[in-house]
Amino acid sequence: MKSDISECINKLKLPEMFGMMVFSDHVMKRHLPNDVYEALLKTIQDGSRLNTVIADAVAAEMKQWAIDLGATHYTHWFQPMTGITAEKHDSFVSPTGDGRAIMEFSSSALVSGEADASSFPSGGLRATFEARGYTAWDPTSYAFVRGSTLYIPTAFCSYGGEALDEKTPLLRSMQAIDKQAIRILRLFGDAEVTSVKPMAGAEQEYFLIDKAMYEQRKDLMYTGRTLFGAKSPKGQELDDQYYGAIKPRVSAYMNALDEELWKLGVPAKTKHNESAPAQHELAAVYTTTNLATDHNQLIMEIMQTIAKEHGMICTLHEKPFDGINGSGKHVNWSLETSKGINLFEPGATPHDNAVFLLFLVAVIKAVDDHQDLLRISTASAGNDCRLGSGEAPPAIMSVFIGDELLAIFDAIESGSTYNANEKIEVTVGASVLPNFPKDTTDRNRTSPFAFTGNKFEFRMVGSKMSISKANTILNTTVAESLRIFADELENANDFSACLHQLIKRTIKEHKRVLFNGNSYGDVWVSEAEKRGLLNLRTTPEALPYMVSNKNVELFKKHNIFSYSELQSRYEIGLENYCNLCNIEAITMYKIIKKNILPAAALYTGKLSESAIAKSTFVPDSDCTYERDTIKRLSELLGGLHKKEAELLDKLYAAEDKTNLLEKSHHYKDVVLPTMSQLRQLTDEMELLVSRKHWPLPTYGDLLFSVR
Repeated sequence: MKSDISECINKLKLPEMFGMMVFSDHVMKRHLPNDVYEALLKTIQDGSRLNTVIADAVAAEMKQWAIDLGATHYTHWFQPMTGITAEKHDSFVSPTGDGRAIMEFSSSALVSGEADASSFPSGGLRATFEARGYTAWDPTSYAFVRGSTLYIPTAFCSYGGEALDEKTPLLRSMQAIDKQAIRILRLFGDAEVTSVKPMAGAEQEYFLIDKAMYEQRKDLMYTGRTLFGAKSPKGQELDDQYYGAIKPRVSAYMNALDEELWKLGVPAKTKHNESAPAQHELAAVYTTTNLATDHNQLIMEIMQTIAKEHGMICTLHEKPFDGINGSGKHVNWSLETSKGINLFEPGATPHDNAVFLLFLVAVIKAVDDHQDLLRISTASAGNDCRLGSGEAPPAIMSVFIGDELLAIFDAIESGSTYNANEKIEVTVGASVLPNFPKDTTDRNRTSPFAFTGNKFEFRMVGSKMSISKANTILNTTVAESLRIFADELENANDFSACLHQLIKRTIKEHKRVLFNGNSYGDVWVSEAEKRGLLNLRTTPEALPYMVSNKNVELFKKHNIFSYSELQSRYEIGLENYCNLCNIEAITMYKIIKKNILPAAALYTGKLSESAIAKSTFVPDSDCTYERDTIKRLSELLGGLHKKEAELLDKLYAAEDKTNLLEKSHHYKDVVLPTMSQLRQLTDEMELLVSRKHWPLPTYGDLLFSVR
């Protein structure tokens, strides 16, 4: 059966291939009875409960469809708080008692399942001995077949009902922003829109490394980044990688990746070389945030699987190589109504302009009021290596809106005229945006949060991270701005006057977060400090804001997190940071102890033997090279030995700390600086030891190994 399917796939054209392994709306409409399809569609659109009869019918058709595609098992596919997905596979096989078996899949198996919750991060929500956790079908995300398994997207919760995953808060946040956006649209007289959905599209950056080279680098294998490595003679200085011709081996990989993603309904759209050697990017088409999140998780998983099939390793770490650009994940975000209208499209009529301006300032207010949460949504040990390093936005939140919109804002705030093609009095409801094109200004690639014509681009998210956190925070914080606006406007005696004053006041109160200049520069850091903006450079500095009274109340108000759910995520964030730092430090210590010190000592001995031989047999020979190299290597060996012993002591000290926040600061302030000092010594040592004796592939080997 599988070979027949594979043969058919090879003959298919893209339109026929796309989504062929997905139980999509198109497939459901074809396979399900009309009444069953309509009931399921109502559940998807309105969140109404699916009764058992309908669920049984869906399960039966889904099972048969999956079996026809070669599936023998099913799994509830969920997203625990690990950043990756999880799955437990059960077969459709059910013994009949007479030595035979039937293929069985009930509505209960579709709708819910049980998983061991004790082995996933819970941040104290669950005791070790409390094992029971539940998965619940998310009908808003399509099931799909991959390999021989039917994948059913689900949420994951504890026995007590607490969310143990990333999807549940995301779905809650989508409901929150839908509720508040509808309130706003009703005030503008729109009674037809039934829902407002946040939309997202992620641009995924990644590196490809030759598998044989990768397997010789334990630091890459264990931590995802190189803990050692002198700078390669050639890096990205010539700008010849970005958008350059794609190498045949990489092109073959990209083609295979596209096909696999297309079959799973993932709308992979753009692929190209990125700035750094061996770095590339894949971008998917916009869709609703929960689907975009599922798609991005699939993209990351399949990227790594396909790479191995092509003799390569795909690494998603935010900063795998020192001294060259790391990898981010730009998340494009907007809001779309049930009528297909993008609320961040400026429009050509006064009514559209007013709606656009109100939603625009709601986002600006959200970014300013909740700088801490947006920073937290991008916080990790890996992303700390990238943010603020002159290749990525700093840890300071700001919003780029372009010169034309900024001029409009200035005119609204001051009550003056806005000069476009003609002088227009700026009153909300008047055409303040005449013929406003999508691209009125150049794109600011240094801004962490940029308006790009009809959507926002959140550029701080790390390449390895799930986009669910960023989208959950965006949805929740903008929902809060809209709630505040709706409360005020619903009680207004004069709606137009109140609307105008509300937009004017919001611009005045939150303009400090608007910045159109170079966010990479030191000047902006000083300016941001004067404006009172937060600069949470590292994860340990950022995470405590998660459980501030302001944020606890925010999440409780919109039913995103209970206090215990929020506290658990705070503890998991700290624990992950500490664990990752600890893994890196131990890896560094062992490589130095087992590989680098012995190799450098051996080479020093070889040089000593060479110098002695030359002096013995050629008395007048010049041994300057040997003597100078031996002297410097001996100094480095001594320094390295002393420093690696210090690192071990500091790791023991970290283990003695029971307070997670204190421990995280110990890693940040004590362990990581020591590792940096060790790296300086080893990187110089690499330049002195012969290629034959150096135990690790170099940066040149790694970055230019895929041809």
